[in-house]
Formats: sequence, C-alpha cells, structure tokens
Amino acid sequence: MNRHISFDRLHNFRDLGGYTNDEGCVVRRGRLFRSDSLAKLRGEDWDRFLALDIGTVIDLRYDWEIAAKGRVPDHPSFAYHHLSVEHRPYDQPSLGPEVETGPFLAERYMEVAHDGVEELGRALRAIAAAQDRPTVFHCTSGKDRTGLLAAFVLGLVGVSEADIIKDFARTELATERLLADWRADHPGEEPTWPGYGRAPEDVMRLFLADLAQRYGSVPGYTADLLGIDDEVVAALRRNLLEPAPAAPGPEAVPLS
Repeated sequence: MNRHISFDRLHNFRDLGGYTNDEGCVVRRGRLFRSDSLAKLRGEDWDRFLALDIGTVIDLRYDWEIAAKGRVPDHPSFAYHHLSVEHRPYDQPSLGPEVETGPFLAERYMEVAHDGVEELGRALRAIAAAQDRPTVFHCTSGKDRTGLLAAFVLGLVGVSEADIIKDFARTELATERLLADWRADHPGEEPTWPGYGRAPEDVMRLFLADLAQRYGSVPGYTADLLGIDDEVVAALRRNLLEPAPAAPGPEAVPLS
C-alpha cells in the first residue's frame, strides 16, 4: 500500500490508516494524516488539500519556523493548533559525519518526550476530540516531531511496535525530495550530516525501547507524563478505529 498522497510541493503527506491493532480493528483510512510543512500549499495542492475535508491541523514547529516559512493558509473548514513540541533546537544538516543517526535521533526524541509534555498532551487531546473529521499534524519535514506524535497515536490505539517502526521509516521514500528542498534554500551547499532527511528504522526502535524501559509502554508514558486518561484513549480508539473487513467466504456451490 502506498500511503503517500501525491502533492506537487508536499513530499511526505501520508495516510496513517490501514494499520491493524491488537484487537483486530483497523485504523480508518482518510481519518488521520501526517505531513511535511503545510506552509508549502499553493494552487492545485491547496485544492487537493481542501478536498480531504480536514477538520483539524496541528502544527508542531517552532515560532521562528512559522515566522520564516509561514503556516497553512487560514480557512473556515478547519481548526488550527500551533503546538511547538520541541524545546531544544539543534542544527541537523551541520552535524558531523561521525554522528550515528539512530542513537542521536532517539536521544533527541526522548528530550522532546520530556520537554514537550504539555504540547504533546494537547495534540493527542485535539486528535481525540476531532470526532468524524480528519486530522493532519506536521512539522517541517514530517519526520522527527511528526514521527514522534504518530508513534504515540498509533501506540495508544493498539498498533504494533513493528508497524509503528515501519511507518516511521516510510519517510525514506521522501528523503531525496526533502533534501532537494533544503538545497533550494541553501544554494551551493550540502548537508555535512549523512543522516539529514533520513528515517532508518533503528531510530524509532531505539526510542521505543528506551521509552518501554522507563515507562513500560507508550500508554504508560502518556498516562504518567502527559495525563492521557482512559477517556481520551477511548475517544482516540472510537474516532480512529473501525472493525476489520470481513474475510470473503467460500464461493457458493450451486445446487444440482
């Protein structure tokens, strides 16, 4: 299944639907999306976006990123939430080639999980409150901050760790286009860090292992640090899950 939805200027807009949870239910398609920066929406891309009937947009970027690049255009069809989950900026493109992508980013994700508890909690509650309208959340590349929130949502509705890791790594399909955006903003330059724009599976695997060691599970973390209670989890599951389609039965044998 190709989860990427085609836009001209967005490179990492993906449907989180289709994953099966631990009770055999399936995340609804067309209900929850993750993306790179929606500030890039223009022209036909904007029309495609509005056709998705998005009801909630969650922008996870810093104030200064919005000041520099803008935000999703205003529109009466959706509510906009600006929730900057990351509190310690770092310059990924300028890191040295000796920095290991997996351990480095996993450590940064844990920092966000501890620093951004208020914003992450508000983001999860906004998704839970969306009811029957789709939600999209995004950062700049749709990889790190967006990947973290996606892991928490999928974990809370019972999607397996293996699928959460695979979903994170799907950003690899957009890496070259994300790098092209960076090069366009920095003419004549190249990132010094080979891990820039990459999303190898070991990043999320290491992060989830550390989270499990500290808090037992994604639900354990969100309950202990974010205050996400059973009511919010139930709302997430109610809004995002549907029964798995019935398996086709055997072909009917005509009576003789």
